[in-house]
Amino acid sequence: MQPPQEPAQRRDGLSNILRNLAWILGGKGFGAVCSFFYLAILARSLGLKDFGHFSLIFGTAQALVAVAGFQTWQTLVRFGAQPVLENDQPRFGRLIWFCTSADILGAVTGCMIAALLYFGFAEILELNPEFTTMGFLFACALMWSRLTTPSGIVRVLGRFDVGMYIEAIIPTGRLIASGIILWSGASVGKFLFAWAFFDLLSAACYWIAASRLAPEAFHRKHFGHWQAMFAENEGVRGFFGVTYLATSLDAAVRQGPLLAVGLFLGTSAAGLYRLADQLAQGVKQFAVLIARAVLPEFAIAQMADEAHRFETLVRRVTRIAALAGVVVLLAALFLGEPLLVLIGGDDYARGAVVLVPLAVGAAFELASVSYEPTLYSTGYAGHALRVRLLAIAVLVIAILGFVSFGPVGVGWAVALAMSVFYFAMSVTVWMILRQLRRKAAAA
Repeated sequence: MQPPQEPAQRRDGLSNILRNLAWILGGKGFGAVCSFFYLAILARSLGLKDFGHFSLIFGTAQALVAVAGFQTWQTLVRFGAQPVLENDQPRFGRLIWFCTSADILGAVTGCMIAALLYFGFAEILELNPEFTTMGFLFACALMWSRLTTPSGIVRVLGRFDVGMYIEAIIPTGRLIASGIILWSGASVGKFLFAWAFFDLLSAACYWIAASRLAPEAFHRKHFGHWQAMFAENEGVRGFFGVTYLATSLDAAVRQGPLLAVGLFLGTSAAGLYRLADQLAQGVKQFAVLIARAVLPEFAIAQMADEAHRFETLVRRVTRIAALAGVVVLLAALFLGEPLLVLIGGDDYARGAVVLVPLAVGAAFELASVSYEPTLYSTGYAGHALRVRLLAIAVLVIAILGFVSFGPVGVGWAVALAMSVFYFAMSVTVWMILRQLRRKAAAA
């Protein structure tokens, strides 16, 4: 029997997570400063109604990306951790090309869905004819810019510093473009073009960086060996399907309320909701960033550490996230209205009452940020999907019930759905951890 691993050899999971998060937040902190200024230019220069048009086009494109695209980075991190640790480049390469092929298939499918939506059902959906072609082209650009295989390669290799520099391209470009657009005359089309251009530029840089970080694995000779890839990555089919469905449901929670406001309450209401949601989305984005930093370390810790050490790591991350959720909720409650007025002007002051429930929902999401990475890394991704299905059912019912109260009613529907998600996830994760601890004790 092998002696237990020496403590000195064990990975310090929390310090690795914090180091990864520091690199991510370095870029996102810079992006947040930039976004404060370009969002103010966008909202003020377009006005409430055109800002609503921009928001609905952007939200629709993001929803299409989620429906047709695959978050392949999760699969790369979950199944790529072992070949990276073992320096098995052929195995890693086969996984990379599988994820790349899925990404391309998703982008092509997404463009076809966008064409059908914008040109086949424009009249039925009462889309503004002025923005039909514009919306379609923007959706296609976003589809190709949001392929996640290269970012997954960067993350599983632990090169979060590279990701920071690349992701800084988008906020920097948007800020520069916003100033030029403001000087030359603002329009929805100009902003959409600028947003699409810098998204595509960032995506191109990600592909170049990924190919240089893993040149041997990225070689074309590893393409097409699907049987070998499936054989050496047991469970990848199920994991891939579950994470796809979970991501689509997550997009429904993120973009669905905005689209519902536009459908039931009009474009101006959508603009008001969007700006309030944009501030709350900052908290949600912070949750996504933590998940990106956590998942690679959880995947490695699950393979390398004992059950009780893994559970301790999960508990420590969860406590930190819950505390952060409380802090950001208080900040939104006390600073929300001044920020809305500062960014958008007096027309957006009414959005303060919408920001309150959205901040509550964002706080619940932040507090639960370690739960899905825990379930993914332990092979229980299906449990996360079932909880998301429950949350989306609550969201749909709540929106239909609360939409008569206006945008604030939709905001409280989001808060209710995210509270259900948090409590259901909490129960699920701690039951799984208890089960893993019992298995380890019996082994």
